[in-house]
Amino acid sequence: MKNRCQWAQDPQFHEYHDAEWGVPVHDDRKHYEFLLLEGAQAGLSWATILKKREGYRKAFADFDPEKVAQFTAADFNRLLLNTDIIRNKLKIRSAINNAQRFLDVRKEFGSFDAYIWQFVGNKPIVNTWEQMSQIPAVSQESELLSKDLKNRGFNFVGPTIVYAHMQAVGMVNDHEVSCFRYKEVQD
Repeated sequence: MKNRCQWAQDPQFHEYHDAEWGVPVHDDRKHYEFLLLEGAQAGLSWATILKKREGYRKAFADFDPEKVAQFTAADFNRLLLNTDIIRNKLKIRSAINNAQRFLDVRKEFGSFDAYIWQFVGNKPIVNTWEQMSQIPAVSQESELLSKDLKNRGFNFVGPTIVYAHMQAVGMVNDHEVSCFRYKEVQD
């Protein structure tokens, strides 16, 4: 049996934890996907969002920010009726707005990836947590990134959401040191 992070003991999290969480991402579409999902998760459990991930993929054009940025009022209304996603008006508006802001950042920096990774000096922050209780909900870097994203017009990007994004896309390695993925995501 593999030793996993405490939060990933439930089998419903194994695939996500073992294959994705904490792996450095340098693909813009994947960054947009995680921004959208982390924003959707606000106030809910990650398990809820993982169960609806495929619904989000279908509803939001396979997480293509260029397509989502073009969504109309009719698309918004269609999304409000879609039971495969969280039907929260603010979160749906945010997903569309953030796609538009995402493209603005891409235009300015060449890629969203080039923009976001600068907040960690272009390499993952490797922590040495022994237990889940040591892992913070925010960091200085997530607070700076959150502030910058908000200044650029993004929504649902508070420091906690941004820190969760940083963990998911491997900007920070928050696997517990006893977890089999701790060293793997660094290679």
